[in-house]
Amino acid sequence: MTETAEPAPSEPATIPELLLALQAVDTQSGQLGYRREHSPLRDDMASASAVMRSWEQQRNGFRSRIDELSSSIEQAEERGAELLTHRQRLERQMKTVIAPREAEALMNEMATLDAQIDELDVHELEALEEQSTIDDRLAVHLQGEEQLRNRLTQADEALAVEVGDIDRELADLADRRTELRPQLSDGLLATYDRKRAALGVAVAPLVGRQCQGCHLELSAAEIDTVKDEAADTGVTDCPDCGRLLIV
Repeated sequence: MTETAEPAPSEPATIPELLLALQAVDTQSGQLGYRREHSPLRDDMASASAVMRSWEQQRNGFRSRIDELSSSIEQAEERGAELLTHRQRLERQMKTVIAPREAEALMNEMATLDAQIDELDVHELEALEEQSTIDDRLAVHLQGEEQLRNRLTQADEALAVEVGDIDRELADLADRRTELRPQLSDGLLATYDRKRAALGVAVAPLVGRQCQGCHLELSAAEIDTVKDEAADTGVTDCPDCGRLLIV
């Protein structure tokens, strides 16, 4: 029976490989974090929310005005009923009056009441007409609610899906970072963190004579120097930008 050969153990990662892998993880995490907070879907969500708020404000304005008009109509009806009752009382009183002056005073008072009643009737009619107009406008306005709410729901769901996907990627990257960092010395990690905070990208490979961080070419003398400095670890500092240079 042929025995299956076990895979050879993988070589431990070198310091340059670990640094490049850590930089790749942190760069991707930063890009994902930026995309999470500045996604165009957030703009879509904000736009849909703003439109919905504007629609609701207009709807509430219609309803508030209708309520105001209803209250005004009710008050006019109550006041009109009071004035009519008062006028009827004056009419009954007229039938018992004998003195001309008293009769004239009662007639003047009834005329004033008639003018007030007419004014209330006009006010009530105008309020009823305005209320009818706003009722019609509100009915038309309400027809757009479903479409706007659907748009808001779709924008919210799309954003939630994207944020969920990004958060899962960020969690995976966080796990990968947790694996990588303990494999580097505390001193090198402190240097990496300091340079990354200052420069954004802390690690760059040397390709030919060019640092891929600052994209400047090193002189022949600088090449010799960095190669000597990186002879043991494969890492030194770029003489131009200060990043950790993988040689």
